[in-house]
Amino acid sequence: MSPSNRTFERAGVVGCGLMGAGIAEVVARAGLDVVVCEADEPALAVGRRRIEQSLARAVSAGKLEGARREEALARILFTTDLDALADRQIVMEAVIEDETIKTDVFRQVDKIVVDPAAVLASNTSSIPIMKLAMVTARPEQVVGLHFFNPVPVLRLVEIITSLLTSPETAERARSFATDRLGKRVIASPDRAGFVVNALLIPYILSAVRMLESGFATADDIDTGMVEGCAHPMGPLRLADLIGLDTTQAVAESLYDEFKEPLYAAPPLLNRMVDAGLLGRKAGQGFYSYK
Repeated sequence: MSPSNRTFERAGVVGCGLMGAGIAEVVARAGLDVVVCEADEPALAVGRRRIEQSLARAVSAGKLEGARREEALARILFTTDLDALADRQIVMEAVIEDETIKTDVFRQVDKIVVDPAAVLASNTSSIPIMKLAMVTARPEQVVGLHFFNPVPVLRLVEIITSLLTSPETAERARSFATDRLGKRVIASPDRAGFVVNALLIPYILSAVRMLESGFATADDIDTGMVEGCAHPMGPLRLADLIGLDTTQAVAESLYDEFKEPLYAAPPLLNRMVDAGLLGRKAGQGFYSYK
C-alpha cells in the first residue's frame, strides 16, 4: 500500500491543554488508538479530567452513548514519556503557542517516531509550518492541522502545507480530517495566521483598542457585534475563550511576519497577559468566570 493510501490507526497528541485534550477526544471517538503526552503528571491529570468531563457532557446532551464514552476513554493512553509515540502513524503537536517550544517538540518527536511514512502535524495558530518542518529529517511529511476550540464542537480544520510538504502528506492529512474525524477542511498557504486568524486577530485587537481607549464598554462592544452583526459571540468574550496569551502570541507572529500596525498587540492585552488574566481558563479576562 502506498503512503498516500495508508490510513491512520495509531495517533499521538503532544499536549493535553484545551486544544490537545479536544483533539485527543475526537480522535479517540473516531476509533483510533491514541497516546497523549504531557510535560508532567499534574498537567496530565488535568488533561485527563478535561477529556472525561467533555465526554460526560456529550453523554448528558444525548450526543454520545455511555458505552461509546467508555470505549473512547479506553483508547487513550496518558503518559509523560514521549518515547511512547514511537509506533505512531500520525503525531499532532498541541503545546503552547511558542516557536521555541514547538520546534523542540518536533525535533524530539522526529527522532522518536519509527514509521518512515508517519505524518507530523502541528495545531499551531500562526507559526509558519516551514519553521517546524526544518528541524526534522522529514520536512515533506510535516503539515499544519489547525483545529478550533472547542474541538469536539467546531467542525473546521485548516490544513497548512509548507513549500516542502508533499502532495501525499497533504492528501493523507485531508482524508484523516474529513473521512475519519468528520471535519470540514479549508486549505491555507504557509503564512503567519493562515486564513482564519489573519482575519480574526485584527478584529479582536480592534475591540481591545476600543475598550482601552474608553470608546465603549466590553459589554457594549460584544453586544454590538452579537446583536448587530449576528455573531454568536462578541470579540472580547471570544478572546477570553481563545485565551489572551494565545491571542497575544498569534498577534506577535502576525506582526513579526507582516509588520502591519493592525497586528500589533495593544498595551492593555499585554498587561493582562503579564497579570495572568488570560480569560476563561484563568477565571478572569475581560469578564469574570469565577
